[in-house]
Amino acid sequence: MSHSPSLPRLKRVPPGWWVGMGWYAGMLLTFLVRVRLPGEYEPSVRPGVLFYRWDGLVTQLLATALAAAGCVTLERRPLKALALVLGAASLATVALSVGEIPLAQFVAADVALYFIAATRSRRTAFVALLMALGTLTGFLSFRLLAGWAVGTSAELVVALTAVVAWLVGGSAYEARRHDEHLAARAAEQAVVEERLRIAREMHDMVAHSVGIIALQAGAAARVVHTRPDAAREAMSAVETAGRETLSGLRRMLGALRQADPDDEGTGRDAGTLRPAEGLADVERLARATTAAGVRVEVHWEGERRPLPPDIDLSAFRIIQESVTNVVRHAATGSCRVSVAYGSKELAIEVVDRGRGAGLVTEPGFGLVGIRERVALLHGEFAAAPRPEGGFRVTVRLPVPIAAAAGSTA
Repeated sequence: MSHSPSLPRLKRVPPGWWVGMGWYAGMLLTFLVRVRLPGEYEPSVRPGVLFYRWDGLVTQLLATALAAAGCVTLERRPLKALALVLGAASLATVALSVGEIPLAQFVAADVALYFIAATRSRRTAFVALLMALGTLTGFLSFRLLAGWAVGTSAELVVALTAVVAWLVGGSAYEARRHDEHLAARAAEQAVVEERLRIAREMHDMVAHSVGIIALQAGAAARVVHTRPDAAREAMSAVETAGRETLSGLRRMLGALRQADPDDEGTGRDAGTLRPAEGLADVERLARATTAAGVRVEVHWEGERRPLPPDIDLSAFRIIQESVTNVVRHAATGSCRVSVAYGSKELAIEVVDRGRGAGLVTEPGFGLVGIRERVALLHGEFAAAPRPEGGFRVTVRLPVPIAAAAGSTA
């Protein structure tokens, strides 16, 4: 789902600023309704005796200072901030010569009440509502005890706006909690699905290796008496394949804790032999992606050598998922893939110059899958927007010492 560019900027506006804008909008309306506007024979509301006097103006300034203090402390101490804004509304009403706190003075309190209800616990939000309604009730009660006229009907309307602001904020709070719950469940499901996918790939890889072992062992059995050297080479290949397969199983299956219920009865057994994909297929992936419209540059560093099958397959899957993310989310025409063979690790970097933040904010779990693969191999993973623009994914996978030593032997 696409969003307008201005929406994220609006979300970054602190709540205190919205409360401040509500206060100044109310103050502006207070002055406007007390002057004769074009088309009116008289002002909508007659100004009180103190309104234009120095003491009335000083009262308005003090009320504005209280409201500003509430705006500053809203995020840190919301109930204290609301108390300051409610005090400002009551103080600003003194110079108006009215029998109730007008709605214009209560707009900032309504905005603060909404943010408290939308971001804080239900208990805090309920206390905030009681504070708002208590302020309105206390103002009317004070005037009644003093024998002054009160505007009960108008105050009931103001109280209704407070209840509506509280309800809307509570609805936003519940919607946010629901979205967070769905996102957490979706992330957990993505991790489980990725583990199952890795387990299926491991199943295919082991089946492929066992098939090769069976073929080599059969060949050795046939020529053991006539061609002992060939039989020795075949048995060495069996030993190498067996060691690599066992090493991969220890690294991968020891970390997987989820069983794949779909594997039973699907006919996926050792008879289904297919070569596992690996870094040798990166060039093919780059050509296919380039043909699809996003040019992929592949850079190789270090001496290319055979890797354990699980590392080789995971490295390819990491590059494949990263390039797929670029195609789907980065909105760019090219990216660069770097693969560096080190003595003890394999380093992978995928860089693009697209809209890097979009890769993180767009829905999807490609990075979750990459992180899960890297964690299973005890590697290092990082993914973040680049300061100069675009996005970077970096992965470091440790290569077992036996594999590294075997490549240099």
